[in-house]
Amino acid sequence: MAILSPAAEHATALHPSSKQVTEEIQAWLVRAVIGLNLCPFAKAVHVKGQIRYAVSDAADQETLLKDLIDELHHLQQSSPEELDTTLLIHPRVLSDFLDYNDFLEVADAALEEAGLAGEIQIASFHPDYQFADADSTAIDNYTNRSPYPILHLLREDSIERAVEAFPDASDIYERNIETMRSLGLDGWRKLMADAGSGNDA
Repeated sequence: MAILSPAAEHATALHPSSKQVTEEIQAWLVRAVIGLNLCPFAKAVHVKGQIRYAVSDAADQETLLKDLIDELHHLQQSSPEELDTTLLIHPRVLSDFLDYNDFLEVADAALEEAGLAGEIQIASFHPDYQFADADSTAIDNYTNRSPYPILHLLREDSIERAVEAFPDASDIYERNIETMRSLGLDGWRKLMADAGSGNDA
C-alpha cells in the first residue's frame, strides 16, 4: 500500500479521483434518491446500468461548457437501451451555488444552440442546493442536494414514458418534501454517513 505524503493527501482531499467521485455519487443515488424514492424513475435505469457517470476535470466554466456540449451529443447519439441518462459531475467548478445557478442559464442556452431542446433537458443537483422560496437551512432543499455539483441530462422521451407509468408524477415534489421533513436533518446526515461508509444494509 502506497503511503501518500502530506502534500499528496491534501491534493487528494481537494481533488478526489474520478473513481472516488463516482462511488460517492452512486452511494448517494442508491441510499437517497432510490432509497427514499425521491425519484421513482431512477431505480429502473440504475438496475439496467443505463446511467452514465461522467466526471469532469473542468476547473473553469468554459471547460465545463465544452464538457457539457460533448455529453449532450454523446447522450443524443447513444442508443436509449444502452444509455438513458447522464450525470455530468463537476467537483472542481461551480462549488458556489449562486454561480452554479447562474450557469444553468448558460447550460440551457447550449442545449438550445445544439438543437436538442425538446429532446434532452437538464436537471440540477448541488451540495448547497436551495429552492427560491426556502431558507438555506431548510430540509426541503435536501431533495436536490448531492455530494458534488451535477448537471443531470435526461431524455424527454424517457420522462414522458415515466410520467405515463406513474400517473401521480405531478405529486412527486410535494411527496419528497414530506419525506425529507419526516426524515429530518439528523436522519439525512445518518443516511449519508451510512452511504459514505458503504453500509447499504
